Amino acid sequence: MQSGGKMSEMDLDYCQLVRDSVSGERAVDEQTLAALEVLKDRLERLKKLGRGFSAVGFSPAVLKLVERNNLMAVS
Repeated sequence: MQSGGKMSEMDLDYCQLVRDSVSGERAVDEQTLAALEVLKDRLERLKKLGRGFSAVGFSPAVLKLVERNNLMAVS
């Protein structure tokens, strides 16, 4: 995020890529997986800012996408 709490255009692109893949509007591809990795890293950094962020996480649909990706990586 940029200073002032505003999301940059690139942040929105990462979110949109994952959102579109979860909804089935676009295929899950390398771009989606890369965006998901960026968002996972940012979520972990957010959680380190304080206990107030410990409950912040991905939606069940995104977690399912992560799990599916992990299973594909193992196969």
